[in-house]
Amino acid sequence: MPRLRPWLIFAGALLLPQAAIAMAPIEGNWVNPHGSVVVTTGACRDALCGWVRWADAHATADAADAGVTHLVGTALLQNYHSRGPGRWAGYVFVPDRGRSFSSTIEQLDADRLKISGCLLRGWLCKSQIWTRQRG
Repeated sequence: MPRLRPWLIFAGALLLPQAAIAMAPIEGNWVNPHGSVVVTTGACRDALCGWVRWADAHATADAADAGVTHLVGTALLQNYHSRGPGRWAGYVFVPDRGRSFSSTIEQLDADRLKISGCLLRGWLCKSQIWTRQRG
């Protein structure tokens, strides 16, 4: 039996977590960076979507100022389709702006999503890191 070199074993160990990350489901509850909104992601027809499950008073008031009277239940993540392992493209609805923007989601690991919204077909983008809500 061939003897494995220690550096090969170490390199293989580094690759294992990446394989596990790619297999982590995106479905679940995700919290925005401010802790003011929780979105539940799941299937909607043949796409991935996300609906507001909970919002604090400040987020609710900001949305109301933009004409969104019922923030809880609103679809923030709309019509995302897979663009490869851990990547999706669709639209993000920004309640305090009252508009949807072209968007991508990149699953950074099992508990973090990078959600980007862009103007002008990918120009002028803003991103946030959302974390999985546990428990």
